[in-house]
Amino acid sequence: MSTEMFAKTPMEVAVYQLHNFSISFFSSLLGGDVVSVKLDNSASGASVVAIDNKIEQAMDLVKNHLMYAVREEVEILKEQIKELAEKNNQLERENYLLKNLASPEQLEKFQSHALSWVRWNPAGPQIASLLLD
Repeated sequence: MSTEMFAKTPMEVAVYQLHNFSISFFSSLLGGDVVSVKLDNSASGASVVAIDNKIEQAMDLVKNHLMYAVREEVEILKEQIKELAEKNNQLERENYLLKNLASPEQLEKFQSHALSWVRWNPAGPQIASLLLD
């Protein structure tokens, strides 16, 4: 491979840069068997191709593991969003019921207590807008 870095695809640049690493780095990263193959700039053409293939395989493994981890995290976050949306809906229904069942005197008393609490809370303005809707 040429050492010139212009007019190369990102994959070619990555493969070139990975020539300075050993395959054992990728194996240890993935928790697999350690294959200690140091890359040598003076290697013959066939061994360079073989090493390039091993590097591509290692990069594919890393990519697959990352994609799997991201998919798992996305599923967990989707479930959390679903649970939070359900909880939010439940709290909104409770709030609506409590507002409708409370007498005007109870609402006024609650609002005055809420405002005094909001003044002492750092997140007061955001909370006040939610409480007084």
